[in-house]
Amino acid sequence: MNQEAAMAPLWARMLRAARLEGSLYEEVEADRSALGQAMLTVVLASVAAGIGSALLGPRAILVGIMSALIGWFIWAVLAWLIGTRVMPEPQTQADLGQLLRTTGFASAPGLLRLFGFIPVLGILITAIAHIWMLVAMIVAVRHALDYTGIGRAIGVCIIGWIVYVLLAVMLSFIYGGVAGVQIP
Repeated sequence: MNQEAAMAPLWARMLRAARLEGSLYEEVEADRSALGQAMLTVVLASVAAGIGSALLGPRAILVGIMSALIGWFIWAVLAWLIGTRVMPEPQTQADLGQLLRTTGFASAPGLLRLFGFIPVLGILITAIAHIWMLVAMIVAVRHALDYTGIGRAIGVCIIGWIVYVLLAVMLSFIYGGVAGVQIP
């Protein structure tokens, strides 16, 4: 990887991630220094979601931000485990850092959740952002796990999402039904 790619501005990378550019996901997969940018992408998307849900109160903002960060980590771990242990292809070789970097950038479309507070339209924008983030996650997983096609990446994401939702629901019940638990 060249030095320019390693020092790419965060906003440029986030835009490329939102455009679902496979080359961006390959770039950050290989760029070990991109973990901070990936985490910052998740934080910014989480803050946007928190602001977008501001009508629910300050607790919802904080819980939303924290749950998005924790959710990103859990989903990346699940994608890594499922993708490398349960559903690998012969060429699949990935470490957790690669999944954290690629899936972190897959959160870029989540910035749209900033507009969640807009009556009626906010719900639509938030739904679009969640779907877009899911599609970005599939692209990220495909590239991080070196899959030749998209089908296996979809399977990894669906299985990971189901496990994540079950964990989120369990935690919600354990901690008294926290309304701010977000499902990526």
